[in-house]
Amino acid sequence: MSGRVEAIRISPSAGAPMETVWRVAAHAGGGLEGDRYQLGTGNYADRPGPGRGLTLVAIESLEQANKASPGLDITPAETRRNVTVRGVDLDALIGREFRIGSLRCLGVRLAEPCAYLEGMLGRPALAALAHRAGLRADILEDGEIAVGDEVVRV
Repeated sequence: MSGRVEAIRISPSAGAPMETVWRVAAHAGGGLEGDRYQLGTGNYADRPGPGRGLTLVAIESLEQANKASPGLDITPAETRRNVTVRGVDLDALIGREFRIGSLRCLGVRLAEPCAYLEGMLGRPALAALAHRAGLRADILEDGEIAVGDEVVRV
């Protein structure tokens, strides 16, 4: 299994627009440089625990959700996930180590949609995105990720 990073997004605080970047530093036990969870300003930053370092979403999952729910038309940026990938079965990474370029990560759990995300979208999305909204992961070593990096299970 391997795929590629299509986009990287960070946001400085809860509710702030996601900013697209081409490359970003990643901190073990923290998150992406400049992102709300690395800075401690995310909506759920007061609830520490595994799977808060990095979020990923597969473009194919969003295509399936949009097809199953006409009118949803959710974009990768609207999911507020940090990394958009193509060609990666994110569910297969739960409980497994993987690499994004040279960055070592651990898949922790599904990034299920929540009422906060639905409120940000302004349209019903919970049912369509259930089990399709991505993966929460931990960053195991400091490093860097970039658009175009390969994503591979270790």
